[in-house]
Amino acid sequence: MGSGIVVIALALLFDFSNGFHDAANVVATMVTTRALSPRRALILASVCEFIGPFLFGTAVAQMIGKNIIDFSTFSPASLDLSMFLLMSALIGAIGWNLITWFFGLPSSSSHALIGGMLGAVLMAYGSNKILWGGLLYVLGSLIFSPALGLLVGWLFLKITFWLSRNATPGINYFFNRMQIPSSIALALSHGTNDAQKSMGLISMALVILGISPSFYVPDWVILCCAAMIALGTAAGGWRIIKTMGTKIYRLRPVHAFCAQTSSATVILSAALFGGPVSTTHVVSSSIIGVGVGQRMSAVRWGVARSIILAWFITIPAAATLAGLSLVLLRCFFHI
Repeated sequence: MGSGIVVIALALLFDFSNGFHDAANVVATMVTTRALSPRRALILASVCEFIGPFLFGTAVAQMIGKNIIDFSTFSPASLDLSMFLLMSALIGAIGWNLITWFFGLPSSSSHALIGGMLGAVLMAYGSNKILWGGLLYVLGSLIFSPALGLLVGWLFLKITFWLSRNATPGINYFFNRMQIPSSIALALSHGTNDAQKSMGLISMALVILGISPSFYVPDWVILCCAAMIALGTAAGGWRIIKTMGTKIYRLRPVHAFCAQTSSATVILSAALFGGPVSTTHVVSSSIIGVGVGQRMSAVRWGVARSIILAWFITIPAAATLAGLSLVLLRCFFHI
């Protein structure tokens, strides 16, 4: 039972780091364009992050918990090793979140958690315990969603420019105010998608421990994960907020509104279909898409390349950290 408490604690810590790391996704554009003060933006985002997981089901949690790793890998017959696998996956994901936060890189918490799960299981059992069909579906969602975010961001800006082509400069005030409902939609979609990933691991731990007869997500798990991601968002990772808000593209109210709305559309659609997309990738690619919609030269491509590089190395980096964590845990506890 003690190992179960550790897994739950690590899962909730991951949720906190997820909210802290990904607060930039929700508030960066709003803070940069001064639609709201940083404090009010973070409070609004954290409230919506908390509400999101209760509104749109647990399809992503089901995908993470049942369709990536063969469920027989996590067996009550090998209880200690099963719990060490979950601990190592979470340690790898949390470690990579902290590293990328330190350097101000908006990497994916989703990629980090999936990489952590893969690294731990590969170290313990090899590749035969990985459900390649489910993994390919997840990787497809994670790879396809940034391209969709860029396209939708570009398209939404073009449509918005066309609809407001005869507007006076006062339209900027309208777009500044419209960032508030678009940020609410983005925070709801982020909370819906991201909090569910750790829900899947906690629910898996409950089955292994014999507390749950089958895989499902209890209400108290939803409540705890929603609360932790909300608290992490309220804390705010300012290094990444600065990168997202000012270093990719110089945002004005219309660009911020278009980036937020297109991001929320893509993320919420994915959550409803069980696709654990990276909100970081979708938001940053939407900002790039909006910048390209203005003009290609407006995007700071050096910064964009650094972000894209972080996208590609996150899964192997988190997998490596998780694999090393498993080795250390097994040596220390002689499992």
